[in-house]
Parts: sequence; C-alpha cells; structure tokens
Amino acid sequence: MGVDVASIQELAERVSEQVERVLVGKPHVVQLALTAMLSNGHLLIEDNPGTGKTSLARALAASISGTSQRIQFTPDLLPGDITGVSVWSQGTREFEYRRGPVFANVVLADEINRASPKTQSALLEVMQEGRVTVDGVAHAVPQPFMVIATQNPIEHAGTYQLPEAQVDRFALKVSIGYPDHASTLRILTSSGEEVEPEDLAPIADSTIVLGFARQIRGVHVEASIVDYVARLVEATRQADEVRLGVSVRGALALVRTARAWAAIHGRDYVTPDDVKALAVPALAHRLVLQPEAEFDDVRPESIVQQLMLTVAPPRR
Repeated sequence: MGVDVASIQELAERVSEQVERVLVGKPHVVQLALTAMLSNGHLLIEDNPGTGKTSLARALAASISGTSQRIQFTPDLLPGDITGVSVWSQGTREFEYRRGPVFANVVLADEINRASPKTQSALLEVMQEGRVTVDGVAHAVPQPFMVIATQNPIEHAGTYQLPEAQVDRFALKVSIGYPDHASTLRILTSSGEEVEPEDLAPIADSTIVLGFARQIRGVHVEASIVDYVARLVEATRQADEVRLGVSVRGALALVRTARAWAAIHGRDYVTPDDVKALAVPALAHRLVLQPEAEFDDVRPESIVQQLMLTVAPPRR
C-alpha cells in the first residue's frame, strides 16, 4: 500500500493552522499532537495551569469530525464514571450496560492526576486494547480512538503521580510552556475576538484520519534507523541516574511516531533527524530515576538529550 504523503502533509498543515488560532505561537507542540494522533497513539500534556493544555486538546478534537468527550478528573471520580457500569433494568429484569464517556473518538482526560490511582488505572485497558471489559464482557470503543490527557506537575497540591504502567501507554508527552513576547501581544490585542475550540470547523472526518493512520504504517524505516532506536533505548537502561529505562513499548512508540512525523513533513521514509526530534517527547516520560537523581533535581529530558550526544546516529 502506497503512502499518500502529500495528502497527509496537507491535512497536517490545515489542522495546525486551525489549532494555532486557539493555541498561539506553539506550532511545534501542535505538530507533536498531530503526530500522536496519526500514529494511533495517546498524548500526555503536562504544564502549569493557564498555559493552554485544555485548549490544545479541545481544538484538536474539534478539528476532527468525530465524537469527543471530556472527563474532568476529580478526587471523588470512580472508575465506573469513565468506563460505564451495569445497572438493573426493571423492564427487562436484567443488567444493562450503560456506556461511559470513554466511548468516543477523542477523549479529553482533563487534569488526570487529580483522581486517585485506582480511577486513573481505569483507562489502562482501553488505551492499550481499544476496548472496555465490564462484568466479563468486552465492549469496543470507536475507531480511531485517542486519549489526550492533561496534568499539572506532580509538585502541585492535590495531585497523584500516574502509575508507570499508565505513563508508558502515552506515545508522546509534551509541555506547552508560556508564549513568547510576540505571541503574548497577539493574544492580548485580539482578546476581543477570542476563538474558542468549539468555533473551529472540522478539517477532516474520522474515517479519513483512520485511513491516513493505516497508510503511515507503510512509511519506510531502514534497518540502521531501527538499530539506532534500539541503541538509544538500551542506553537509557544503562544510565547511572536511571532505575527503570525505556520499555519495548516505548521503543515501538518512537518508531511509530517517527513514521508519522516523516509523513506530516512530506516524506515516505524516516531519517535519523526524525528520531532525534521525537526522542525526548517519546522516551523521557518513561524513565524512572534513582532516588539520588531525583533529589539532585535531574530531569529525564536532560538524560535523553545527553544520550543522543553519546549514541551515534547512522550515517546518511
């Protein structure tokens, strides 16, 4: 199956242009979000309050003509509030399954780390398998399916750290950051014409996105690129500051997102620069550091960046 990289690139450019009407001055972050979507992955957005985390997720969902749901995670949220529950029907005198908000093409899990770990883990199966099992019965979610989760830094009050198994299921993790001076001026001067995510018109329907995601699997990855990814992943496991390195799932996520990154940039093959561009957002959040490294405020992102300087990429 051929890869229509021209159409994929056009879709990415149109969606990026539209989302940037809501999230001003952050084109790179929007491209990373699109990369996660087109690689059938999930996206974790971590940043301080007020930087546009929820706006990015809502704008991306609005750009895709499909179903979307928003779940506000709170300390009293229960797993059944996400996946749905079986309730007794007086009419049929049987238990009937009532679907939860996770049954949508794009699910916005807002402030996911404000809920308890038990509730957070309710997303594990659906993020990996694309289905929900209640009372022994499996229920498939719509396709394409993507979870966009936002979280505040764990140092903030009232937050719970995500379990390692759940963090590992996010293909990419991004931080938006505050806008630069020029972007801040644009936001302030256009405050009277503020664009809400719900005002955005869909760019493509969900079936087109699903078709492009299938095509991206055909983007060529040379054996030398695969070897480069494997050596990067192995290096994370051997780093002195790391207690738990990148899993095989993380290595697969880097290859899959590199395919999507290449396609949205108009290429049907992956280059070492594609791997370098995605190494930090695809790998850093999967690292579990040694207690001494955490005490010294070592950042996983800096470890991955250092490893890219020591692990030699393949020659062109």
